[in-house]
Amino acid sequence: MRRKIILVAIVLLAFTASYSAKKAMQGSRGRVSDFNLITYPKDPNSEEYRLIVSLAPSITEILFALGLEDRIAGVTRYCDFPPAARTKTRVGGYYDPNYESVVRLCPDLVIMLDGHEGPRRYLPELGLNTLMVNHEGISGILNSITVIGKTCGVGTKAESMVQDLRSRMEKIRQKTQGLPRPRVVISVEKNIESGTLKDICISGREKFYNEMIRLAGGVNAYDGDVAFPIVSREGVIQMNPDVIIEIIPAIDEKDLEQATASNEWADLLQVNAVRKGRIYDFREDYAVIPGPRFVLILEKMARLIHPEAGWE
Repeated sequence: MRRKIILVAIVLLAFTASYSAKKAMQGSRGRVSDFNLITYPKDPNSEEYRLIVSLAPSITEILFALGLEDRIAGVTRYCDFPPAARTKTRVGGYYDPNYESVVRLCPDLVIMLDGHEGPRRYLPELGLNTLMVNHEGISGILNSITVIGKTCGVGTKAESMVQDLRSRMEKIRQKTQGLPRPRVVISVEKNIESGTLKDICISGREKFYNEMIRLAGGVNAYDGDVAFPIVSREGVIQMNPDVIIEIIPAIDEKDLEQATASNEWADLLQVNAVRKGRIYDFREDYAVIPGPRFVLILEKMARLIHPEAGWE
C-alpha cells in the first residue's frame, strides 16, 4: 500500500510542482527548450554520456526503451520496469535522492523531472551535468523522449519511438472522431469510512489524465480549475459522470483486497456510470507513471469509453 501511495504521489508532485519549477527555469543559467533544461558545468559531448543516473521511473523506462540500458549507472528505488532496472544501483527515492550515492557513481549525466527542486539546485554545484524533462502531459513525455535521445546520441531511435506513439494516438483519434463524448471521472485516491465513500481525489485540470480523457474520446466531468480536487459523494452525484475510472495499481495482496471499485460506488445510483455498470479499475502500476507506456493506458481507456467504436 505504501508503494502505491508513493507512486500516486509522484504523479501529483510531477504536476503540481511544475509551475514553480518553470519559474525557476526562467532564471537559470542553463538552456531552456519547451521546459526541458540542461545545465552544463563543463563542456559536454553526448558521446561522453556513458554513465547516466535516472531520478524517476518514467525516465528510466525511456532510457531502456532507447536502448541505453548499458549506460544507466543508477536509478531510484521505485524504478522497477523493465525488470532489468532492478539490477541497477539504487540512489535513494524520488523525494529523497541520496546525493552521496549519486556522486559516488561519477555519472556523466543525471536526468530528472522538473519537479526535482533539490537535485536541480545541488547537483550542478557538485559539478554534475543535469538534464531536466517535463512529464506533466503527453506532449511533454513525447518531447522528453526526443530530448533524451538527442542528448545521448540516439536521436534517430528516439524519433522513431515518438512516431510510433503518435501513430497509435492517431488511430484512437480516428476511431473516436465524431462520436458522442461521455463525461468521465478518474479517481486516483479515495477515503472510505465504514464501507462508504467519503473524500475522493480525482483528475481535474492537471494535464496527464485530463489530456488522456480527451484523447480517448471523452470529456472530464469536472469543470473546475483545481489540478487534483477532493470531492465528496455529493460532488460525484452532481457531476454525474457516464464513466468512472479508478486508478488502483495493485502492488500487493492488501491492495488487491481493497481494489473493489464497483462495490464502493454501488450506492450512488443517481450516477449514470453506476447505474449502467460503467466503472472500471486500472490496476497496472504504469497507470501512475507518466512515461512511454502511457499509450497502453490511453488505448485501454479509449476502448472502455467507446466500446461501440469497433476496436480490432
